[in-house]
Amino acid sequence: MLAAVALTLTLTATSTPTATRTAAPPTRVLLETTLGELEVEVDRARAPASAANFLRYVAAGRYDGGRFHRSVTAANQPGSPVLIAVVQAGVDPAREKDDFPPIALERTRDTGLAHRDGTLSMARAGPDTATSDFFVCVGDQPELDFGGRRNPDGQGFAAFGRVVRGMEVVRRIWRAPVEGQALTPPVAIRRARLLP
Repeated sequence: MLAAVALTLTLTATSTPTATRTAAPPTRVLLETTLGELEVEVDRARAPASAANFLRYVAAGRYDGGRFHRSVTAANQPGSPVLIAVVQAGVDPAREKDDFPPIALERTRDTGLAHRDGTLSMARAGPDTATSDFFVCVGDQPELDFGGRRNPDGQGFAAFGRVVRGMEVVRRIWRAPVEGQALTPPVAIRRARLLP
């Protein structure tokens, strides 16, 4: 299984033939946090580059000891004309310097995925800047899709999977105490592992 995943992780969106992309089965990952477990399904067929990026961080153990560090709610977005609801996670900040190179943005216009309740997506600043941080949508978030207004560039974010078990844990994290949007304290990711 690990050999098959390792092979998949080397593929990029530009080098993966369409036939292979549509044939790739979803991969499941278990995230064990201090507030409970999340089981997520990663869509390697429709978002191959983003899925491979997330899975290489999992395979390398980079999310072990990481954290959910941000909760965005209606109450903590002062001055924003476009409100969203997400929780954001990443590696231990001390390990961010060892992040893999940024990946190309897979736009929802091209993947056919959308930011719905439980969607996993790559956090980013500008296009093609995503590395280790990802977020989970709490409720449907169409403003995060291509053409949405949350990011001024209109390119949206790269959806690549969904929570299949544990949305109650996501909501618990989302409702945890914050200072601004920073979870205080962060919710630790004890371990992230591939499921058979």
